[in-house]
Amino acid sequence: MEDVLDEIVSSDDLQKFEKVFHEQLHQGKVSHKAQFEYAWCLVRSKYPTDIRKGILLLKELCNSHPEGKRDYLFYLAIGNARIREYNKALHYVKSFLEIEPANQQVLALERQINKRMEKEGLIGIAVAGGAMLALGGIVGLGVALAKKK
Repeated sequence: MEDVLDEIVSSDDLQKFEKVFHEQLHQGKVSHKAQFEYAWCLVRSKYPTDIRKGILLLKELCNSHPEGKRDYLFYLAIGNARIREYNKALHYVKSFLEIEPANQQVLALERQINKRMEKEGLIGIAVAGGAMLALGGIVGLGVALAKKK
């Protein structure tokens, strides 16, 4: 499942689906399929701005095309996880699981998101601890220097 969160869309695919989307947009009517395929590429981009744009397109589809909601929720979870919006990603996972509780792919995605949250939480704690040690060292040095005077 980690492959899904780390998968990067090829620039050829992104350009191909972007072209179709913008041609239909210019004509005034974008099909659900074209919007989904473009959003699907965007959430797999290496650029957070693209991912956010894909998330917006998927949210719009979720509201306007309930028949595809299952797929939209899945990729909304992936997109949010890729930009480290883990709580939102888990919200979409839970919404998907309300529709299909035993979906193994989504359950695996949920485990992967939780692992990333835990890993990044531990890293955050380590960084904060290191900053506190550095600050303590500076304060200690200041106190020692003040006592010498």
